[in-house]
Amino acid sequence: MKHLAFAAGLLGASAAFAETPELTVYTYDSFVSDWGPGPAVEKAFEEVCGCDLKLVGAGDGAALLARVKLEGERSDADVVLGLDTNLTAAAKETGLFAEHSVSADFALPVDWNDATFVPYDWGYFAFVHNADTAAPADFKALAASDMKIVIQDPRSSTPGLGLLLWVKAAYGDEAPEIWKGLSDNVVTVTKGWSEAYGMFLEGEADMVLSYTTSPAYHLIAEEDGSKAAAAFDEGHYMQVEVAGKLANSDQPELADQFLAFMVSDAFQSIIPTTNWMYPAVTPEGGLPEGFETLIAPEKSLLLSETEAAEVRDAALGEWLDALSQ
Repeated sequence: MKHLAFAAGLLGASAAFAETPELTVYTYDSFVSDWGPGPAVEKAFEEVCGCDLKLVGAGDGAALLARVKLEGERSDADVVLGLDTNLTAAAKETGLFAEHSVSADFALPVDWNDATFVPYDWGYFAFVHNADTAAPADFKALAASDMKIVIQDPRSSTPGLGLLLWVKAAYGDEAPEIWKGLSDNVVTVTKGWSEAYGMFLEGEADMVLSYTTSPAYHLIAEEDGSKAAAAFDEGHYMQVEVAGKLANSDQPELADQFLAFMVSDAFQSIIPTTNWMYPAVTPEGGLPEGFETLIAPEKSLLLSETEAAEVRDAALGEWLDALSQ
């Protein structure tokens, strides 16, 4: 009888384990890295959801949408985390995303009323350099200099796409000329942010496309004040990163719970010192010491999701033409 009781206990435990719901979230590679927000987010959410949170790295930000479009309604993802407002119009056109009911006191520089996507952080694109190196004050000065830069591919990377729209928003019809001038400054174009930033840290370039908040990582995590973000006179293009629930999710209630958790203090307090961005909702403890040292762009640039969708293909063509010459 003891053996039967033991076997029944094992079966009961197995059944309970099998019934643990699983939520699959597609995101970008740096989010799920050991030093990214993923491990802390997974632990914090699993403590309240009674579920297994599965974070799946799917390349860089722009690659997420390509993967979801390819998989369509057969996708294993319940939530996609890591798109931005330059991609939300294209994401909505797929018909793969469902509306949400999340509300929060967002601390964004722009009003937010998107019924499909929920923001979780934001920042400004910038070129990061060694603080002891004089940096150009705008794109034209950068093009005229001999400084070598590493950037990301706009077809796979949200920072890469953000750079295209930054130049387009600042210069409009002059954008092709700006790219023509910058073409000989570009050392290489990487698929994602991690590769590009790694090359910069290894000394393979003078500057790397990143964020105004990137120096905070070195200052806070490494106690190293040797990195700085160059302030550009044209202004800096803003990025608002978002997450959305897939309409075909087999865990819709759990997906809704995750989106709501995403704007909670438990999640938002993780963002500044792991994703090194500004949180979408100010944490109860405020921003970490060191963020006050970051540059504050005097001019913010941001195309609406409709404008971004309208100019993206043309901007990509201008970029490809300039770099192929």
